[in-house]
Amino acid sequence: MLLGRTSELKYLNNYYDREGSQLLVVYGQKRIGKTTLVKEFMKDKPHCYYLARACSEREQTYQWSRQLIQDGYELDPFPSFHDIFAIISRHSKGKKVLVIDEFQNVVRAGERFMQELVSFVHSQWNRDEMMVVLCSSSIGWIENSMITRIGDAAYELSGFLKIRELTFEDIVQRFPNFRIEECVEAYAILGGFPGLWNQFDDRLTIQQNICRNILDVNSFLFEEGERMLTDQLREPGVYNTIMASIAAGSHKLNNLYLHTEFSRAKISVYLKNLIELELVEKVFSYDTAGKENVQKGIYRISHPFVDFYYTYMYPYLSSLQTCSVGEFYHRYIMPDFRKYVAGYYKKVCRQHLMKLNDRGKLPIMPDIIGEWVGKAGELDIIAQDEEGKTLVGLCNWERPTSYEDYENLLSYARKAKINVDYVYMYTAFRFDEKLNLESKIKPGLKLVQLSDM
Repeated sequence: MLLGRTSELKYLNNYYDREGSQLLVVYGQKRIGKTTLVKEFMKDKPHCYYLARACSEREQTYQWSRQLIQDGYELDPFPSFHDIFAIISRHSKGKKVLVIDEFQNVVRAGERFMQELVSFVHSQWNRDEMMVVLCSSSIGWIENSMITRIGDAAYELSGFLKIRELTFEDIVQRFPNFRIEECVEAYAILGGFPGLWNQFDDRLTIQQNICRNILDVNSFLFEEGERMLTDQLREPGVYNTIMASIAAGSHKLNNLYLHTEFSRAKISVYLKNLIELELVEKVFSYDTAGKENVQKGIYRISHPFVDFYYTYMYPYLSSLQTCSVGEFYHRYIMPDFRKYVAGYYKKVCRQHLMKLNDRGKLPIMPDIIGEWVGKAGELDIIAQDEEGKTLVGLCNWERPTSYEDYENLLSYARKAKINVDYVYMYTAFRFDEKLNLESKIKPGLKLVQLSDM
């Protein structure tokens, strides 16, 4: 089921409707839904799909030829790439779509692929038209190495489309049988990755899904968290150490140095690689006058499922082999799972505010909705408009929200030297009576319950 990809599908169709041939790069993290998107795009068009292997150029052409022969094409067992493109182009009438998935595997093997692809597409300008979609799940390679690797062929690329995570609103649509609280918990585990969503069943509880579909050694997701690193990075021992350290609470460079005893320079290099893969993020507080109170250089695991793996599974792998999944869940996950989900509830609340902003339903029109991480406290939400009007917010997932929480929020804002004009308070439980009364007399105070979202 294709959810939340209307703009991406429109983007691809707009290119297809243009005259001539095109070369497009579509990329994003694994399990983000690239293949589902391109399948939806090409289903009513003459098309050919090929998943590139990590192998030599000769083996690549052999495997591709073998697939095409099985599909009814007449081709030599070891054709050139040009021969492959030509026979695909001649096979049917109308503009064709050629999708080459994980194309970085072909490019890394040699130079012939891109040279022959560009040459062929150029020769098609006044003949049969073709739209070539080059897909990749290697984000770091696309954004940092591809242009250098393919050389002048980069000038022939028509466009880039980065596939990003789906939103909380999409996961609610995907799992209609989950309660809203369960959707937040599912989002905290699986993030906006529809390839991971497919492993959950909304006829089961979140606990049952975790036990059956993650903790069970025979489940698809059991090793997926670590696989996301080892498939793309060398030296898994170093990366596992850094990821486990961050998950355990070492969020600053010096903390990571003290925990791992790796040099700061080494840690910085490896963190850079993890950030390029969008597995780790460096958190920057919203720019305010109170910079002396801001914590700088905070690192977090940004991929929800990888975060779940290194928080709950990696440290206790021995117990996973000896405990029942139910016993493991109650011993290692249940005690602080609500605290874990709280961090992702903040992301859900910010998405809700961004949606209101897109619809013009906020009292201000900010360009960015961010957070402020201070030494004495945090602002879960902060946004400003061009005139300096400021909105701050609190996202409370773990307990009922009180008037004291409201006062603490304003106190943190003062320490950040922020003049607050509007306050949005989010809760998964309820607001106390005093806070409800305050919201009735203060038009700048908005209370939002989970059901309102």
